[in-house]
Amino acid sequence: MTNRVVITGYGITSPIGNTPDEFWANLEAGKTGIDVIKKFDATETGITVAGEVKDFPYDKYFVHKDKKRMDTFSLYAVYAALDALAMANIDLENDANFDHDRFGAIIGSGIGGLPVIQEQGARLATKGPKRVAPLFVPLSIANMATGNVALRVNANGVSRSEVTACAAGTNAIGSAFREIKHGYADVMLAGGTEAAICDLGVAGFANLTALTHETDPKRASIPFDKDRSGFVLGEGSGILVLESLEHAQARGANILAEIVGYGSTNDAYHMTTPLPDGSGAAKAMQLALDEAGLKPSDIGYINAHGTSTQANEKGEALAIHTVFGDDENVLVSSTKALTGHALGAAGGIEAIATLQAIQHQYAPVNAGTSELDENTEKINIVLGQGKAHNINYAISNSFGFGGHNAVIALKKWEGE
Repeated sequence: MTNRVVITGYGITSPIGNTPDEFWANLEAGKTGIDVIKKFDATETGITVAGEVKDFPYDKYFVHKDKKRMDTFSLYAVYAALDALAMANIDLENDANFDHDRFGAIIGSGIGGLPVIQEQGARLATKGPKRVAPLFVPLSIANMATGNVALRVNANGVSRSEVTACAAGTNAIGSAFREIKHGYADVMLAGGTEAAICDLGVAGFANLTALTHETDPKRASIPFDKDRSGFVLGEGSGILVLESLEHAQARGANILAEIVGYGSTNDAYHMTTPLPDGSGAAKAMQLALDEAGLKPSDIGYINAHGTSTQANEKGEALAIHTVFGDDENVLVSSTKALTGHALGAAGGIEAIATLQAIQHQYAPVNAGTSELDENTEKINIVLGQGKAHNINYAISNSFGFGGHNAVIALKKWEGE
């Protein structure tokens, strides 16, 4: 016997909003959160813009000492997790019947605490090894988003981090889905988090020639456009509350959607470049559909990985066309046009975008894109403005360096 798995809450911090309402308002309006980099002077990197979190509501859940005990990527994850639990109406302090041993967390991060790695590396070089901070390791290692969330909410069950680059957030949600589906947990916090906008992060991606040098924030991240020139680095966190249907119904939860499928593959082709024919990504999408028992024609919306890079989008467009053919009902957009590419957090943030698209029956616009690349013309990119659309099922794609492909399939909740 397996369990059905539902979503009962989510929390978000992102370049386009730190609350669900703000995030959706900007998503619906196609309003970008990409702007001139303000976290540091990026002049020497040659990169001008990024998708930075703005006005992070630190005081909502944290005190001053938390900044010394958690890197920003962990703060983002804890914030999003606590907001998710609040939306789900899970009161951990006052519910004596809540089973913490069947409550877990799987949160992905591509890099972990990169700013503190940069800071402490500089300290080592200039002041010597004795001056490296005692908390350097627990501040920086990528699993500590999960660790800090579990510590904050007493999640004593299944607990780990997915570190699969830009697929990490989606892999984390898929893994948590399977833990509940197969009976190892009742409730899971799952998603992704990242805070890598610093000198070292921007310089590293820039020198890999992965980032755009475009200076206009509205034309910097333009997925599937013929003039795209690289991705825009983003940050933030998106965390979902997943529950078994039985557990959610027993406590009278407000169910938002159901997770019905998950696919995960590896291209095994190249460190950074995806398979040119998109076959690895296509297999991941097909696996998600197969687990859900869906036909390609059942899908109304695809939240594409769409990084605004040539290699990624040619392969992804081919993959989508391989699985879905010329079905005009399958609308596609990449919300990275608005948020930038949040690396390990992307899958969590974009799962929420996909969920909200289902809730509002609205496919967000692929903002900024004006003329499609000839390699992407066979798929139905949402151009100009978002579209009201019948979305009973949707998928969210995430693909990462190392050949990682991850796809989740969501279903509209209709009270069954």
